[in-house]
Amino acid sequence: MTLSVLMALYNEEEFIGTILERVLNAPLPEGLDREVIVVDDASTDGSAQVVEEVARRHPGVIRLIRHSHNRGKGAAIRTAIHEARGELSIIQDADLEYDPREYPKLLRLLVDGTADAVFGSRFMMSGERRVLYYWHSLANHFLTTACNIAADLNLTDMETCYKAFRTSLVQSIPIRSDRFGIEPELTIKLAKRQARIYETPISYHGRTYEEGKKIGFWDAVQALAVILRYWASRDLYTDYGQSILDEFAATPKFNRWMADTIRPFVGERVLEIGAGMGNLTRQLVPGRTAYAATDVDLEHLARLRSRTQHRTNLTTHLCDAARPGDFSPFAGQMDTVICLNVLEHIPDDALALRNIHSALMPGGRAIILVPQDQKIFGKMDEVLGHCRRYSKQQLQSRIEEAGFHLERMLDFNRISRPGWYLSGKLLQRPTPGRRRLHLFDQLVWLWRRIDHRFPWPSVSIIAVCVKP
Repeated sequence: MTLSVLMALYNEEEFIGTILERVLNAPLPEGLDREVIVVDDASTDGSAQVVEEVARRHPGVIRLIRHSHNRGKGAAIRTAIHEARGELSIIQDADLEYDPREYPKLLRLLVDGTADAVFGSRFMMSGERRVLYYWHSLANHFLTTACNIAADLNLTDMETCYKAFRTSLVQSIPIRSDRFGIEPELTIKLAKRQARIYETPISYHGRTYEEGKKIGFWDAVQALAVILRYWASRDLYTDYGQSILDEFAATPKFNRWMADTIRPFVGERVLEIGAGMGNLTRQLVPGRTAYAATDVDLEHLARLRSRTQHRTNLTTHLCDAARPGDFSPFAGQMDTVICLNVLEHIPDDALALRNIHSALMPGGRAIILVPQDQKIFGKMDEVLGHCRRYSKQQLQSRIEEAGFHLERMLDFNRISRPGWYLSGKLLQRPTPGRRRLHLFDQLVWLWRRIDHRFPWPSVSIIAVCVKP
């Protein structure tokens, strides 16, 4: 594994050489290499030249990236995150206020997989802290409290520089703040992504404004504005398709309806294909002997683990339904395979069904849910990455070709068909919208009772099939 040390640099000629040497000599957990990414935010002194000199003495370790004009700490860290190649990253200031010798305590929980992000707190004291600036400390506590309210956390130090995290997680989060607002923005978005956040005490050697401290009163005002902005926002994913999935994750009553529909057919040893963020997993995992949740997206699996970390019967696996080798660990071992809203994404759906067949023991069931009716294929299907919608005859043919016997075919969710057709087909909207989904979810109790009465075809069909 590699640790990416992310540094924003602006006019720190006096200190940058020293802190780089400390970073390069800092102890790391066993098996962890390092790279250092320094983003010079258009310094007007000799800071960049000092970095180049240190980099020449340590070839291949330090990378210097230059901004053409000064944009702020947030913009510099955003650039560094984009360039990071390590599995883990840590933000390091370019002065001497934070001590790189404390990297091991920040990284331990990341290396062993317990945490997704670790914050170094200057107020959970176990070491020394230079005593400075009461009003600055008061503002810090106020902003941390406001951020905690917005993020539903109990951090002691949101404004800390030392934030260590899994790189792929933060690379999947859009960061908009250019200045010091990156601290609350990143904190709130990590919380809304349900990342496992830990704190650990660190030492702190603050400096005075005469010694070069840069953060001031207006940065605190801006940070408060950032907190208010992202309190109300769901700007959590760089990928638009994942943003739509996040919207559907906020429909717990609909997910329960879907889970209740298939629950009578679910056995004790379950393999779920395309578990995503765990919307259905959390409904179905209780009471199972073994439940293997799989997906092709590591960040989805990380969020799922965070939401189900106390489920000892649950394991997570990287698995592509179109790769036969990914099914080798499950061959003939499962009595149920659940595959909901996955098959329509796969060009070779026949191969995926054969792979599902291989994971089942004789007499085991596969539960397949797919969207119905190519006539209503629209913008939402395109954005979600659907290759097709199915007819009942088409799905039955695919299932039988894979070696299954069709036990029954269920219609699911007729109520949504007019809205899906109107929004996705006629109006070409890419998403139904979070508010509409929330309203729909609040009325699921009604839809469940009357759904079977509607005369038109359902949005989805569920095939329950058996391996002979």
